[in-house]
Amino acid sequence: MWSPCIQVCFVDPERQICVGCFRSMEELARWTRYSDAERAAIGDELPARREAYRAAKEAKR
Repeated sequence: MWSPCIQVCFVDPERQICVGCFRSMEELARWTRYSDAERAAIGDELPARREAYRAAKEAKR
């Protein structure tokens, strides 16, 4: 089963996402129950989530 996990697990308490893989808490909890298509669709969204997170952090500086 494919997973975007990079074994750097830290949940941003404000945004409720893992800043290692950028999955939401719900996605992390349900990952093994998603279909391959659902996991792939989430995986397609992760690069944009990562960039949005980094941009928001940079904007706060």
